[in-house]
Amino acid sequence: LFIVVVAVNSTLLTINAGDYIFYTDWAWTSYTVFSISQTLMLIVGATYYPTFTGVPGTATYYALIMTVYTWIAKAAWFALGYPYDFIVTPVWLPSAMLLDLVYWATKKNKHSLILFGGVLVGMSLPLFNMVNLITVADPLETAFKYPRPTLPPYMTPIEPQVGKFYNSPVALGAGAGAVLGCTFAALGCKLNT
Repeated sequence: LFIVVVAVNSTLLTINAGDYIFYTDWAWTSYTVFSISQTLMLIVGATYYPTFTGVPGTATYYALIMTVYTWIAKAAWFALGYPYDFIVTPVWLPSAMLLDLVYWATKKNKHSLILFGGVLVGMSLPLFNMVNLITVADPLETAFKYPRPTLPPYMTPIEPQVGKFYNSPVALGAGAGAVLGCTFAALGCKLNT
């Protein structure tokens, strides 16, 4: 029950991280920030589980619960008429698998889990998260089709922001994630002491 409660709360905190339809004008900036937020939310819980249970594989189990609950919530929003026209990809699973692999390969060494696992999750999740951004069919068209009247004028999409990829939000998210990932992996381990 405790495992499910933690994963549900993590899902609630990360559920909009990847919803780029309503962040059209700020897509790349949002992408970097959301990638980092997802990385940190994933790594705390995913580090906590294996160190709590001592069983490699529980980090992936944690990510699986997050993924399933996100699918349920987004499907509910879709049924309510929200314009989700893309599939929510299970971006947390491969990163959590890498964390489990480190825990298993280093024979349950917590320090290796913090250093290597933190870097691997931090660097890999922004890459997997790019799939979410690519699968948005046409975010600008959707943003105009479903306007949010409560948005302040400076957040209203005006023109498509093209040619921004050379700034490499993936690299920025991966770099920041790799550094912060170690810190938050240490926090996940510390929760068990």
